[in-house]
Amino acid sequence: MIIIYDSLFENNNGGEWVNVFATRPEWKAFLLALAGSVVLIVGMGYGRFAYTGILPLMLNEQLLTLREGNLAASANYAGYLAGALLLAKARPADARWLSLLSALLTLVCLALLAFLVSPLAIIVVRGIAGLLSAVTLIAASLWLLQHMKHPNGAPVLFSGVGMGIFLSAEFISLGKALALSSQQIWLICAISSGVLFVLALRLLLSPADYLIAYQPAATAHREEGEGRVREAWKLLLIYGLAGFGYIITATYLPLFLSGSLNVIDPVQIWAIFGLAAVPSCFIWHRLVIKLGYRRAFTLNLLIQAIGVILPALSHALPFCILSALLVGCTFLGTVTIALSEGRRLNHLVSFNMIAAMTATYGIGQIVGPLVAGTLYDRSGSFNPSLSAAAIALLAAAALVAAGAGRASKVGG
Repeated sequence: MIIIYDSLFENNNGGEWVNVFATRPEWKAFLLALAGSVVLIVGMGYGRFAYTGILPLMLNEQLLTLREGNLAASANYAGYLAGALLLAKARPADARWLSLLSALLTLVCLALLAFLVSPLAIIVVRGIAGLLSAVTLIAASLWLLQHMKHPNGAPVLFSGVGMGIFLSAEFISLGKALALSSQQIWLICAISSGVLFVLALRLLLSPADYLIAYQPAATAHREEGEGRVREAWKLLLIYGLAGFGYIITATYLPLFLSGSLNVIDPVQIWAIFGLAAVPSCFIWHRLVIKLGYRRAFTLNLLIQAIGVILPALSHALPFCILSALLVGCTFLGTVTIALSEGRRLNHLVSFNMIAAMTATYGIGQIVGPLVAGTLYDRSGSFNPSLSAAAIALLAAAALVAAGAGRASKVGG
């Protein structure tokens, strides 16, 4: 990315070399959003979700038992909740250093997992990584959308989560093919994500007026009195249900497929999950504009529920791939749709709506692995927890569809 940034110059008619960005501010806007996405690649894609791909290997090596693995997952999501609460009053002006610090500390956590053997230590580090993942999500959003004044960069920004999942899954698969241990794979994850962070560093240090010449297409604005306070509270409940609904698949997909798939490494199914997430923010952003908030969000949650329940019906490869595609292409769409609506409703409440939504999402994610572990102990299967997750998503969809007031359309 720095190479691109430094080398995009062209020769004008006078023989002088001119920075392309000086005349093409849309490129500056795109690369700035791309730099923000790297923060989420590191903090979310690697720091949070690489664990999903490595967990089966850690269990096989007996570094963790399934119960300890569940505790590490719940600790991560508890940390996510704590991070959201800590940043409830975060200011856009603080977003740059928060983004840089949280990404850097995430790299430290990834590296530590390459050396730790104590289950308690692993659980603690996963908890810290969860806290940092929430900080990266909120700080990167504040940095790009408000501090750098680039609200239209959200789809590129959030696509970093899916790209991080895909990249980390491919490195995990490579490590497994080379017969590396889980600790060696954690080190590979730390190095590869660190390289991306270094490449994006210069753009992340851009001054606040970097996009002063960039004027995106006008977006639709609504009247201040359009929303009601109860809409904001209902959105918090919907978002919490969505957090519970997707997290069991996002935590255990390779694990509950590891005993039934022989033709493909289950981590590759997880890579498909991440790859499907990359364009999803753009797709759902456009669908909200076309269909309106309520219909698009309802459709998103219904498709996600179908994807979640599919592995409970069959572990056949087509079902697994379809599940990864459906959940992968919707869960970040949920984030894009819900956070955009939350930003619209922010003026109706006395707290930071985005931070509160991140907190309720975190609560759903904490409960998910605990429920999955409990139901697995009783049934010996993940199918009951997948059913519970699908029901939660259907309930969220029903709440959205039954919403009072006219559907809103989010522009830009």
